[in-house]
Amino acid sequence: MLIESSAPTRVDLAGGTIDIWPLYLFHPGATTVNFAISLRAHCRIETRDDGRIVLESRDRKVAFDTELAAIEDLAREERLELISKLVHFFKPTTGFHLTANSQAPAGAGLGGSSALAIACIGALNRLVGNRYDERKFIVIAANIETTVIRVPAGFQDYYPAHYGAASAIHFRPDRIEREALSIDETELEKRLVICYTGEPRLSGTNNWDIMKRHIDGDAELFGLFEGIRDSAIRMRGAVLANDWKEVSATMQAAYPNRQRLAPGVTTAQMQRLIEKALTNGAEAAKVCGAGGGGCIAFLCTEGRKADVERTLNGQEGAEVLDWKFSREGLIVTES
Repeated sequence: MLIESSAPTRVDLAGGTIDIWPLYLFHPGATTVNFAISLRAHCRIETRDDGRIVLESRDRKVAFDTELAAIEDLAREERLELISKLVHFFKPTTGFHLTANSQAPAGAGLGGSSALAIACIGALNRLVGNRYDERKFIVIAANIETTVIRVPAGFQDYYPAHYGAASAIHFRPDRIEREALSIDETELEKRLVICYTGEPRLSGTNNWDIMKRHIDGDAELFGLFEGIRDSAIRMRGAVLANDWKEVSATMQAAYPNRQRLAPGVTTAQMQRLIEKALTNGAEAAKVCGAGGGGCIAFLCTEGRKADVERTLNGQEGAEVLDWKFSREGLIVTES
């Protein structure tokens, strides 16, 4: 049997960090706005008849194997830890070779690990006979990824990976609800540049520091989170109205507040790239994910995207990513 799956990564336009439990419970109306992109995480599972499990990551160039009978040991395996823990959770009863690969750079802030988790869950669930309803995939992914990063995982990244397209994710006391957003994807692709800074980031470090300060009652931080909530609500309205002036204004207003969340949200390299882009055709910048490295999304003045791309590609370490809007979320095929 051959099972292949893939899930898209994402760009968050507004509302990041407020998606971490229990932070959103303190800010009624908490919302995140994001959209899926064509840089996908892939999982391939081919069954074997020799009772062995082979786990391999193509992009990380790591591989190892073990006996099916030793599957319990994968709960403590540090090599390819996320994949190992997912395999341990599903406990397949047949040998197999799992190959994972991600098209997004490591530590890009595009939700790559979450997309990989969703892709692997889709494939492993098919391998064990569709044991879980797809509605459980996001909870499984968030809980297992939390045991890997050892701090609470935010929920927003799993929704574009699972559903694709553009979303407003609403965080409520009784549930998390995804609202599909109608967005002008052609205009989005014409106006948005995604640049990898060349600096991988560790989102858990920034988010854990922010979370501790919030729980400890930091009044300034609480106010910043109110602003994050309000900017996401404003962004949702701008996207639905196809109002790109308002999208730009919302991004411009949100950037200084996000910088104030934690000292490591923007690095010296990120600041240089943002300054260069803003003086060569970009109107606004959005640090992707938790920051501290990774990617920056730039909204460009109409007709200036090529100028921004040339400017950024000329900066040491920077790489402009080739992407498209992704309507499709998780895809699983079997042959």
